Amino acid sequence: QKSLVQYHAWLPFNSGNSAHNLFCLIRLQDGLAPGGFNFDAKLRRESTDVEDLFIAHISGMDTMARGLRNVAKLIEDGSLDELVRKRYQSFDTEIGAMIEAGKGDFETLEKKVLEWGEPTVPSGKQELAEMLFQSAL
Repeated sequence: QKSLVQYHAWLPFNSGNSAHNLFCLIRLQDGLAPGGFNFDAKLRRESTDVEDLFIAHISGMDTMARGLRNVAKLIEDGSLDELVRKRYQSFDTEIGAMIEAGKGDFETLEKKVLEWGEPTVPSGKQELAEMLFQSAL
């Protein structure tokens, strides 16, 4: 059963933030369903009339639409997903699966470290991930 996740968007005027939040939401539950997003716009600062509220809703929904289009580009391109897959590929190894399942104790891990030697820590490629994300905006 998939978990119900909702994305709450209050005055989403930044399409980069919207794309990031929607990407996480869509990847977490393999799509918008069964969650979705709750959209709301509130008057703020010197915006005091109904027209301001109307404009806030239109602008916010336009930003959400741009965010969704950007997420679609990221998903269709697949390069960010591939980067994440490579980053966590050790979780697919025998010992990685054992640790992820909560079955790896310190004694077992110590034996593996002594057997294999000091592990190398690969780069998380954060800069590349951010560049790939930004290129879709």
